[in-house]
Amino acid sequence: MNRSRVKVAAVVCAGVLAGGCSVPGFSGIYDVPLPGGADVGNDPYTVKVQFRDVLDLVPQAGVRVNEVPVGRVENVGLAADGWTAEVTVLVNGDVELPANAIANLRQSSLLGEKYVELTAPPEAAAQAELSDGDVIPVTRTNRSVEVEEVLGALSMLLNGGGVEQLNTITKELNNALDGNEADVKALLRNTDELVSALDEQSADITRALDGLNRLSSTLNGQRDQIVGAIDDLGPGLEVLERQRGQLVTMLRALDELSVVAVDTVNASQEDLVANLEALLPTLRKLGEAGSDLPKALEVMLTYPFSDAAVEGAKGDYFNLYADIDLNLQEILANLSRSRQNPLQDVPILGGLTSGQDGSGDGPPPLPLPGEGGNNTGDDQRQDESTGLGGLFDLFSGGAG
Repeated sequence: MNRSRVKVAAVVCAGVLAGGCSVPGFSGIYDVPLPGGADVGNDPYTVKVQFRDVLDLVPQAGVRVNEVPVGRVENVGLAADGWTAEVTVLVNGDVELPANAIANLRQSSLLGEKYVELTAPPEAAAQAELSDGDVIPVTRTNRSVEVEEVLGALSMLLNGGGVEQLNTITKELNNALDGNEADVKALLRNTDELVSALDEQSADITRALDGLNRLSSTLNGQRDQIVGAIDDLGPGLEVLERQRGQLVTMLRALDELSVVAVDTVNASQEDLVANLEALLPTLRKLGEAGSDLPKALEVMLTYPFSDAAVEGAKGDYFNLYADIDLNLQEILANLSRSRQNPLQDVPILGGLTSGQDGSGDGPPPLPLPGEGGNNTGDDQRQDESTGLGGLFDLFSGGAG
């Protein structure tokens, strides 16, 4: 009797599992919860996670947070774009995650099952919580590397890579180093010294590179000028090529001139030294004059208008008013006051200039015209020829 009941129960269960049409809301074997699965509680929420590739992830796979099961995969399908995989997961309502949570597709062991891991982002800020109906887009999802991918890459490395050439490389390296151990050691020591010296001069090398960088930037900024200079250099070289003979002749003549100049300097060495020694006091006095000489030259070259007078000019010219005294007696008196009297050697002016320097010596001054009214005839003509009349003739260049 017990066996019959077991058989009936088994048949009913098999029919339910195989068909499932007679039980409302039952869509297949994936609706049967796996033993030992995660407890989703009484109030779970659903989240849709989009992946570029879900590999062999199947419904009823686990959902974990910090390696703790918190839910299961409800459905695996396509997103609205038709290219992205969309996984619907059911999460325990007590699990709190930020709205910007991250989903990763991982594997429990080397050959274990796939599961979806939900984590908060490293820079998790104060955001709303992940709730029912939220979507984790493909930009916040990722997957781990498959064992098949690792083995395939290793196979490509071993079969089509350079691993098979390592044996040849090792043999050739041994042949090259056999018998040359001393030279190789010396090479390594020299390399070590070179690297040490370069390391000590790293600061100088850095400065040199920085300077080279600045120079390159400057040359790049002046590229047009450099191109123009190079273009103009061709005609100049052609001119030098045409004048090469003349340049050679000039250099030979310059060589001969240098020989003559050296002989001349050697021959006149004593005289040149003597001239320089004689010039030394003059140069020393000029040096002692300092800035007084340039200032004096400025005043002399701008007389009567100095540089300071330019600031007082309101236009483009100056007005100069001068009072000139043409009194002959005053002119002669001023000339006679000089230390070197320019009129003392003029005979006809002896009487006019003598005594003007205050000495009181010499003959009395000549009478002016109209004085000495008794002079007549030859005496009067003599007075005119030796007095002021003769002076006027001297100034005018004529004779009385």
